[in-house]
Amino acid sequence: MHDLKSLRGSAAIAGVATFGCGEAPGFTDMELLARSARNAVADAGLKMSDIDGLCTASASATMWAMPVVEYLGLNPRYIDGTMIGGSSFIAHLLPAMQAIRSGQCSAVLVCYGSAQRTAAFGRREVVASRRFLDPQPYEHPYEPMLPVSAYALAASRHMHEFGTTRENLADVAVAARAWARLNPEAFMRDPLSREDVLGARMISDPLTVRDCCLVTDGGGAYVLVSAERAKDLPKKPVYVLGNATAVWNRQVSSMEDLTVTAASQSGREAYAMAGLSARDIDVVQLYDAFTINTILFLEDLGFCAKGEGGRFVADGAIGPGGRLPVNTNGGGLSCVHPGMYGIFALIEAVRQLRGEAGERQVANARTAIAHGNGGTLSSQATAILGTAETL
Repeated sequence: MHDLKSLRGSAAIAGVATFGCGEAPGFTDMELLARSARNAVADAGLKMSDIDGLCTASASATMWAMPVVEYLGLNPRYIDGTMIGGSSFIAHLLPAMQAIRSGQCSAVLVCYGSAQRTAAFGRREVVASRRFLDPQPYEHPYEPMLPVSAYALAASRHMHEFGTTRENLADVAVAARAWARLNPEAFMRDPLSREDVLGARMISDPLTVRDCCLVTDGGGAYVLVSAERAKDLPKKPVYVLGNATAVWNRQVSSMEDLTVTAASQSGREAYAMAGLSARDIDVVQLYDAFTINTILFLEDLGFCAKGEGGRFVADGAIGPGGRLPVNTNGGGLSCVHPGMYGIFALIEAVRQLRGEAGERQVANARTAIAHGNGGTLSSQATAILGTAETL
């Protein structure tokens, strides 16, 4: 870990942006990506010609980085097209930091866009294409309703093993909505009660439609530069203190324990790089594709003991005014979820540490965790970010 510790705080996020979150009819994946990318580069006080590194991924294309390079008119010396699902954009951090440290590049653009909600092709076509691009030999022959049934399986196991209740799951969705109501960018801002969640249409027992993330459009992007360079740019730098990625399985049926995810490894390694622990974190942004995710990741990232997540989130504990601010933008459950959410968790963490979160701003936030999840509890990537005071 010695070399990784030397990377702590060596790079900073200098610009972030989103575009078209919610519904953006008429925009393609690439156009949403490009708008958010240009806005993030401008937010960093840079020009597109300053960008010499690119990280990007898409669920609908295997060589996505190349058309992105072409469309944006870039000539990058560093390219990372690693695709491990919704955690990809958090996993891109550490290799990009190493590329900047080595001198291979100086400004890395990480970007994503998806018109999943309003795209001309239907959801059935999306599911069919993903099954073709991502064959899972032991599950797909039985045609499960993926991804939701995989998460429902994990939720059922957690309930059986630890006494977690459907009310606990519902409280995750209620807290996310309470934050979303403070966020003008959030797609769903109507009031939501525990009873609303429990009484909603069942999708895959025990998960109702309100236990499931949104299907929206949206683009997101951020720009990473060296810590030295960030000092000369207009926005308050947000430093990367730790980052790690872990993958234990692809199919949920291959998990050794349905209640323990690889976040327990990625979190441990990210904390070690940062020299911090869960009790040092002010703001928590977790990939909440389903309500069980939030409970699992709070446990695996050390905010509570394994099995205590349900009780930990009960009665508004992770909502506004609660003991721990979690998913302060409204998360994938109420803010935005265009296929892959990880980049939006990171952007919200940056906005909180910059003090740019408006009504939902967490006072004196100096440290944040942004955690990404990909596949069906398959890939996990954890980033720990901090303000200048944490260096």
